[in-house]
Amino acid sequence: MSEQTTKVAEPVITEPASHKTPSANPLQSFLRGPAGRSLGLVIALALLVVVGAVTSGDRFLNVENMLTILRLASIIGVISIGMTFVITAGGIDLSVGSVMGLTSVVATLTSVQLAANQSSWLLIVVVALGVGLAAGLINGLVIAYGNVVAFMATLAMLVGARGLAELISGRSTQIVTNRDFLRVMRSELLGIPFLIWIFIIVAIAGWFLLNRTTFGRRTIAIGGNLEASRLAGIKVKRHLVYLYVLAGLAAGIAGVMMLGRTTAGTSTHGLLYELDAIAAVVVGGTLLIGGRGTIMGTVLGVLIFSTLTNVFTQNNLDTSVQALAKGLIIVVAVLLQQRFAGRGPRRGKS
Repeated sequence: MSEQTTKVAEPVITEPASHKTPSANPLQSFLRGPAGRSLGLVIALALLVVVGAVTSGDRFLNVENMLTILRLASIIGVISIGMTFVITAGGIDLSVGSVMGLTSVVATLTSVQLAANQSSWLLIVVVALGVGLAAGLINGLVIAYGNVVAFMATLAMLVGARGLAELISGRSTQIVTNRDFLRVMRSELLGIPFLIWIFIIVAIAGWFLLNRTTFGRRTIAIGGNLEASRLAGIKVKRHLVYLYVLAGLAAGIAGVMMLGRTTAGTSTHGLLYELDAIAAVVVGGTLLIGGRGTIMGTVLGVLIFSTLTNVFTQNNLDTSVQALAKGLIIVVAVLLQQRFAGRGPRRGKS
């Protein structure tokens, strides 16, 4: 008896026309993308330049004033780039300003400067970077392995680092005496101050690290969904430590730059810089909830705030009005973030 096999054709399921998603407007897609967000920041910066040119004329547009704006942006810009990585991963670092002050104090201790005078000015740089790395490492270990909320851990470091800097310095200003260090930090290349070149190099390195490496992709993934990243095989705790070490390194670099600019180390260096850095990162388009970060946006955010400060200074306007303007910019940026973030896929909870 032959067994007869019956073949059943698989049904073809077609999506009803009413359920098809309409194609998005190309202009809207562009504006919601990274290029569109950067374009908006460029336009905002251009408008500030126009306002400065109209209200201050040649005093604002001359080359020396443009370099002044870039110098003002360079130190806070380096800190902001380190902050971008931390916030992209869904964290926060409130200690970067205090750590910067601590690095400037330790690097200008009499013993350090004497050793630098006998060996090389690079010793001052190494000490400052080492202090920043150590502070970042402590933050990372406490947060990742101590399971302490990032806000509280870095708040403790903010207070502790500032207090330690005051104890070490005796609340006095320590002058940099190494002439080689000052000569290098105050030098120019192609007519551009060395401090600005440091900012440019750090920005390029940060962009490459976030956008072109596995480290950057893991940072974005952790910020998007920490638990899913862990299940995907990413060593989340170790990566978080790296991120806070990176933020500490940025604070150390900023400390070196501050020593070059002011020729002095003091515990008051970096006061409230953490808030300026967070503001620049948020205005630049990095999501506070994590999962999206942009180095280019952070650079533009820093330039917007430094240009705004310069415009107010050129016109002798009250610093209180300047603070109010900054606050309004931050509020608008956060509101826009919430609106556009809400249209995208929801971020997983961890």
